[in-house]
Amino acid sequence: MRIGVPKEIKPQENRIGLTPESVKILVSEGHEVLVENDGGFEAGFDNDQYKKAGAKITNTAGDIFNDAEIIVKVKEPQKVEVDMIRENQIVFTYLHLAAAKELTQGLINSKGVCIAYETVTDQNGRLPLLAPMSAVAGRMSVQAGAHCLEKNQKGRGLLLGGAPGVESGTVVILGGGVVGENAAIIATGMQAKVHIVDKSEKRLEELTQRFGSKIIPQQSDNTDLKKLISNADLVVGGVLIPGAEAPKLVTKDMLKLMKRGSVIVDVAIDQGGCVETSKPTTFANPTYIVDDIIHYCVANMPGGVPRTSTLALNKVTLPFLNRLAKNGYQKALRDDPNFLAGLNVYKGNVTHKAVADTFGHKYLSPVEALN
Repeated sequence: MRIGVPKEIKPQENRIGLTPESVKILVSEGHEVLVENDGGFEAGFDNDQYKKAGAKITNTAGDIFNDAEIIVKVKEPQKVEVDMIRENQIVFTYLHLAAAKELTQGLINSKGVCIAYETVTDQNGRLPLLAPMSAVAGRMSVQAGAHCLEKNQKGRGLLLGGAPGVESGTVVILGGGVVGENAAIIATGMQAKVHIVDKSEKRLEELTQRFGSKIIPQQSDNTDLKKLISNADLVVGGVLIPGAEAPKLVTKDMLKLMKRGSVIVDVAIDQGGCVETSKPTTFANPTYIVDDIIHYCVANMPGGVPRTSTLALNKVTLPFLNRLAKNGYQKALRDDPNFLAGLNVYKGNVTHKAVADTFGHKYLSPVEALN
């Protein structure tokens, strides 16, 4: 099968869908791989590496969308890319459609077969293709938040880990999933005081077993969130409802309770954000201030470390891509209900219920769609 890898064009997005090593594996399986010129350069992979792996280098994204049967990306297709998607063409990438009404409609109109990394599941209901990027974003969230707390970034002028004789800062992590756990790894490493809020007592027990007394676990139904937020120096939003828009846990009114110069890093922004005042930003201009509170809402945080992110992503996506290319999408999806959960839009139909409910589209189950 012919697989196409265009260069990412979202602002400050430097990852790429396939590494040269992944290309080598696919070519050895008998597939043809097209990679756009300099597509992996910013992630540290040059054209020669792709050529040695067996890829064909194309001049433009148009060549790839015109010739490839499968499009492999990292971020959701931008409008110019959506317009190039052909009927029946397979698009395999992050989509995050619940926060993207125009993109959803564009993919419906394309009549393509659109499979989202972030809704593919495993036997335990986890999200294996989202997990590595959530881990990267979780770790980056505390780095970014700590930087924003510096005075020259208009923050409180506070060092998260404190200093000898000086109390450390307080980090409140909303959500104890992959983002929250990885945020806690960095925050506890910085010697901050760390609260993790989650609705699942079982998950909080797991986190307590891992971190011990380094964290303060708090079950959301029994937590005074307003009081907790008012004491925070850094709030990390890591809430996720798979495929759906994130719930707004922090309201605009709560900002007035927070300390001047404290920071919110909303990692959930690619699903609409879990803070009422959040709006997507980019690495070029990552922060803005509302009611004296710094908001960091970069929607593609792992794009800031493209080499690490691309390598981590390929480890989990390549086996699925291999099956798509070897067996075709119908067999690959029918044979694996967890892979089928990634089918979001299929030939003009919305096949993910949370997305359909968000925008009022008719829902067609993926099982029915393939029959």
